[in-house]
Amino acid sequence: MKKRYAALLLCTFGILSGCEKFLDVNDNPNGPQSVSANLYLPPMLHWMVTTPFYDGRYIGRYTQEWMLGGTSLSNYDRMGYDDASDAGGEQWKAAYWELGQNLIDMNTKAEAEQRWDLLGVGEILKAWGWEATTDLHGEIIIKEAFEPGRFSFDYDPQSLAYSEVQRLLRDAITNLKRTDGAVDQTYLARGDHIYNGDRTKWLKFAYGMLAINANHYTDRPSQYDPAKVIAWVDSSFTSNADDALLTYPNTNNDDINFLGRTRGNFNAYRQTQFGVWLMDGTDFGVVDPRLTRMLSPSPDSVWRGLDINIPNYNNLPATQIPMNFYGYAGSGGVGLPGRYFFDDKAKMPAMTYSELQFVKAEAAYLMGDKATALDAYTKGVSSHLDFVNARNSDDNQTPPQITAAEKAAFLASPAIIPTDPNSLTLTQIMSQKWIALWGWGHDEMWMDMRRYHYTDLDPVTGEQIYPNFEIPKSLTANNAGKPVQRLRPRYNSEYVWNLPALTAIGADKPEWITKPLWIIDPSQP
Repeated sequence: MKKRYAALLLCTFGILSGCEKFLDVNDNPNGPQSVSANLYLPPMLHWMVTTPFYDGRYIGRYTQEWMLGGTSLSNYDRMGYDDASDAGGEQWKAAYWELGQNLIDMNTKAEAEQRWDLLGVGEILKAWGWEATTDLHGEIIIKEAFEPGRFSFDYDPQSLAYSEVQRLLRDAITNLKRTDGAVDQTYLARGDHIYNGDRTKWLKFAYGMLAINANHYTDRPSQYDPAKVIAWVDSSFTSNADDALLTYPNTNNDDINFLGRTRGNFNAYRQTQFGVWLMDGTDFGVVDPRLTRMLSPSPDSVWRGLDINIPNYNNLPATQIPMNFYGYAGSGGVGLPGRYFFDDKAKMPAMTYSELQFVKAEAAYLMGDKATALDAYTKGVSSHLDFVNARNSDDNQTPPQITAAEKAAFLASPAIIPTDPNSLTLTQIMSQKWIALWGWGHDEMWMDMRRYHYTDLDPVTGEQIYPNFEIPKSLTANNAGKPVQRLRPRYNSEYVWNLPALTAIGADKPEWITKPLWIIDPSQP
């Protein structure tokens, strides 16, 4: 074993001339050493959809979708982080590793073979990687990221990341519109487990990503173009039928829905008071029919949420503690039907029609076009009610379907859908978008809440845009009294191996997580 290890070291430094033959022992005679370009795609699509759920365990506590029920408040419940931990670094890992060189290889092959549809999807994946990573972490590594032979990597500003996302998506749109060369739906479909090779659906997805990216500029007025956001949404999804959904095979641990009970990743999490109040009539005076289809009751059949400032399940008696997201007490629910997304076989989204309609509603509202805003907002709410029914039908889950009568009554309430476009508020738009993103759209939800600085006031009502949202009373010491604004770069790859580059941008400081991102801080050049 020692001799083999020494030989491998010599091969690494190019000293042995016979290294190639020596290493041939690792070739698999039963498996290909080079695969067709489309076979790279399935695992990368899996990670595009799935990695936000890994980090959502932590981001979801910043956005107060849920909290842990431990005897003391966790660091993430207090808007902090865990030292010497890779928690919150999964999307970082996806961009640089799961996609990484695999994506470069796939795109290189696709371009050489003139498979423009596959190349377009690959460019979308590349854009997603940079978008997700920069929206969570701010400054990231782009220019030097995949340079061979490097052992340290300098960080690039977020402005570069945003422009690179836009460039990639424009290139993707150009390629997805092409029908020449070797464009072939059957070939693309072999690896495309979201749209089955339909490049027109991926074209809509690219426009949706452009719209979301452009709408993040609301805090940089000179660069924000709401008309462009609206135009891109209008070129994107036209109904729930366009939703980007991944169906999990459910055969092994890693290909089972991350939120399902078999994976057991959310056993100790419980819904918050903030989320329940958005739906139980506390904030809007109307009980939302999605409350009983998305969230879980307590054993006494009352829907409650936890106060994020009180640990140990708010010290409630067992009959009043909200059940887990699967719909069972304690950590129960193994092998049983779940609720909404929290089911082994629930289809999980990367982007939805309702999400994009709320993006359009906000852009139109800020532009002063209240009629367009109300129309998009209404479509967003209505389509998400249907979306909830669809996700609760993926595995015949326990919550009953929202009836047509329930839906009609809810949409008829002026507190939810104003009859006068001029009565529409940012509070309604952003609160309904929060509900539509609950459980899956953590990255976009957190970006929204940071863009409105968590507790900004609605200019019409004078009340918080996010009603009753509260910064935790006991922030961690690393926060220095400020709310969290970003995740640290991935611990093992950066703080262990790339610390000088982190120090150069100030990310070695504990309070780095409280520095606002460039996209929401116009004082940063």
